[in-house]
Amino acid sequence: MVREKRLDPEVEVIWDDFHAQVNVPSEQLRQWLLTRGSGEETFGPDPDLALPEPGRRILRVLTKRKVDLTPEDIQTMRDAIELIQNLMDEKPPRGNADDEWRRSLLDLGHDVLVER
Repeated sequence: MVREKRLDPEVEVIWDDFHAQVNVPSEQLRQWLLTRGSGEETFGPDPDLALPEPGRRILRVLTKRKVDLTPEDIQTMRDAIELIQNLMDEKPPRGNADDEWRRSLLDLGHDVLVER
């Protein structure tokens, strides 16, 4: 008989909030981050090394199962939720048409053009 690992109820909530806020699939986020990190000064021989932070940490969490989360992953999820919420709360007058604001959210795995 295989025993299922019990997760802290707070981790369950954070997991759900994180996946509600990070609404870009992992492969799309990876492609976006590679594009953002591909400037002449930042793009190295190993494409994964060029992924900007905190997007790289967010991407790492997206590839994990809940039961495999580390304390660092849980902190990454908390940070991502807070960063995305702060940016959403500071929506500029041009809203979704503000490219810099939208790119900042995309760096965190949130696309404002994706409907929930």
